Amino acid sequence: MANSMIGGVLDNNVWYVDSRVSNHMTSHGEWFRDTKDLKTPGFVADTTHPITQIGKVPLSMQDGQTKYLKDVLHVPTITKNLVSVGQMVEQGLQVTFNPNGCFVEDMKN
Repeated sequence: MANSMIGGVLDNNVWYVDSRVSNHMTSHGEWFRDTKDLKTPGFVADTTHPITQIGKVPLSMQDGQTKYLKDVLHVPTITKNLVSVGQMVEQGLQVTFNPNGCFVEDMKN
């Protein structure tokens, strides 16, 4: 299943861009591709939300292409899908905020 980075409020397919989280994360295990079980399962910082796996998740872009979020944490008990600004930058993406929204550009392509 591909997911959208745009959508209506309260839609659990929406991904929220978050500058406070260190990692991308979602509760939707069925979205993952190429998952790896963690040798030592952990918890999201300062919470009791367990992290069970890590993998990549497909996203449908507005131009019809499919891109993948890499190193996404599977956290079954969270209620929002979060995209980490810091993790995107670490992975070579440029993240820009302006009055029209948030824009992500792959600097490698």
